Amino acid sequence: MTSYAPVTEIPGSGATQEQFMMMAARYRFAADLTTDRDVLEVACGPGIGLGYLARGARRVVGGDVDEHLLRTAQSHYGQRIPLARLDAHALPFADRSFDVVILFEALYYLREPIRFLVEARRVLRPCGLVVISTVNKEWRGFNPSPFSVRYFSAGELRALLESAGFVVDLLGGFPSTTATVAGKLLALARAGAIRVHLIPRTMRGKQVLKRLIYGPLRTLPAELAEAAAEPLVPLRGNGAVHEVKILYALGRI
Repeated sequence: MTSYAPVTEIPGSGATQEQFMMMAARYRFAADLTTDRDVLEVACGPGIGLGYLARGARRVVGGDVDEHLLRTAQSHYGQRIPLARLDAHALPFADRSFDVVILFEALYYLREPIRFLVEARRVLRPCGLVVISTVNKEWRGFNPSPFSVRYFSAGELRALLESAGFVVDLLGGFPSTTATVAGKLLALARAGAIRVHLIPRTMRGKQVLKRLIYGPLRTLPAELAEAAAEPLVPLRGNGAVHEVKILYALGRI
């Protein structure tokens, strides 16, 4: 079974300020939707955001396919938050067990994302919510993960959730920086590095490159303690979306 640890944000590793803000923003986004609700985070990895969600949620459960990542989460949380090894395509929970199912930055690793959505709908209660964030493949600085199966555009993401029976709200965050001269130069450099395969495939290799480009990195915590909201823009229609880096989808039953 593939280990996703080499491409996962791990406590103690370094992140750029924007990378940290992206992680924090998605958990702040979810926290505003999960107050007093039972929450499942699928592909929780080492669980950096679980404690943050648990501050307001009634119950939080974390799950991941990678045993190493779950052990990292377990070593921090102990008995405070339940953790389960699971396959996103076949969730090991009874029908109507949760109010919210979360999948952050992992949709592109799933062989059959529609099966995950069908499973999410099954374990959700009436008026339940699935919350997804994913990189926008139409962003001009987009670079796929080496373990990815498929990335989605805004229109494709909307169609995917609708095909599983969800009513969809789609939003975008983290505007592209190509409007500035410095941003354009960075985007050109990034695109060139991608074309000639200079972007490292592992998180450790990427950290070395990030230090060279961005300078000192921020150390990722075992548990997120702070999170600022990111201004989000509604995305309507099915046209191409180039101006945002991250897509957020809310699927309502």
